[in-house]
Amino acid sequence: MNPILMARTVKIGAKNLLMHKARSSLTMLGIIFGVTSVIAMLAIGEGLSKHQQDSILKMGSTNIILDSKEVVDESKVDTSNSRTNKYGLTRLDLRRIAGSVQGGEYIVPIRQINQSLQFATRRQPVILTGTIKEYSEVQNIKILKGRFLTEADALHGTSICIISNTLSKRLFAYHEPLGNYVRAGEMLFEVVGIYESSEKAVGAESVETEKVFVPLQNLKQRQGDLVISRSSGSFKRTEIQLDRIIVKNLKPEYVEGNSRIIQSILQFGHPVMDYEITVPLELLKQAEETKRVFTLVLGSIAAISLLVGGIGIMNIMLATVTERTREIGIRRALGAKKIDVILQFLVETVILSLGGGVIGVLGGVIVPELISAFTNLETIITPWSLFLAFGVSAFIGVVFGIYPAMRAASLDPIEALRHE
Repeated sequence: MNPILMARTVKIGAKNLLMHKARSSLTMLGIIFGVTSVIAMLAIGEGLSKHQQDSILKMGSTNIILDSKEVVDESKVDTSNSRTNKYGLTRLDLRRIAGSVQGGEYIVPIRQINQSLQFATRRQPVILTGTIKEYSEVQNIKILKGRFLTEADALHGTSICIISNTLSKRLFAYHEPLGNYVRAGEMLFEVVGIYESSEKAVGAESVETEKVFVPLQNLKQRQGDLVISRSSGSFKRTEIQLDRIIVKNLKPEYVEGNSRIIQSILQFGHPVMDYEITVPLELLKQAEETKRVFTLVLGSIAAISLLVGGIGIMNIMLATVTERTREIGIRRALGAKKIDVILQFLVETVILSLGGGVIGVLGGVIVPELISAFTNLETIITPWSLFLAFGVSAFIGVVFGIYPAMRAASLDPIEALRHE
């Protein structure tokens, strides 16, 4: 078509829409809400997926994590002492794993006890974590001041600890933490290091999950394996040697084979399954698959809004064809071809859908930002979601505008001129 004639057709189409501003605006709302919802829902899904994957990656994609699990069924616990529940990973498991896995860069034992840490009159609940120096390599601990655990600490069981920067502020306030002593129950520890806390609290900062690192050997010598806790007026005795073992592999290729070896070792040494094995690499693959399904579902739900918007456009354009029947008859009588009439109505539907698409994209950028601002939910807007939503809105404008345009072009000129 001649560019001049096309430009004139676009001008006429825009003029016709401006003559009915309210109707045109209401017709565009369906596309606007549809595009906005597509972008916003995909942004929410992308944010949730990233949060899940980041949590898994923090575990270490080449790690295999073993956790002790308390057996609830009393018939399956060690009854050598009827008042003590003995379960979980053992130091024998640690030695067997260390001697069997291939490509294991680090094998880190961990013992954790809920304690209250005290300095002067200040007291904070913490998780007293006994481990070895390789823990900092496996979990990427960043030391801000002082040092982490050393081989000498593990060998001699020195009474030292490393606390987080957030815990340091609460316990010591204006005092220098390094070189000072803190009390955990009956145990005294010298603070020799400050590490950067990775905890992200919701609202007020939380210290309940703050870890205080001490040499595993020291915790074993002074605390032992028996833990006595009080609940609902009664005392509970549990005996556990290790809460967790982390096996860091040199390469991802070793993860699958070593996980099978570890499974076999633990099955042999534990008649009941008082342990759990977590393989972050497998979780990551599952998370990626879940993300694809989640994105497809969210996109499909949001696309229904666009479909409704397209139906609204078609409905309004059919009504417009009826209103402008006489105008169509006059144009045809003056020599306009069917293609001219089709283009006239298609131009109007495309203007409506593109205009709604542009406004919808702006809304799709703003809404996720508002969600992130007023909630703790992370949203991520991807460029492809913007192009997808806008492209679909333009496609819907063409598809749902074809039928009204064809119907207008198929009107008999004589009958159209007689229409009142």
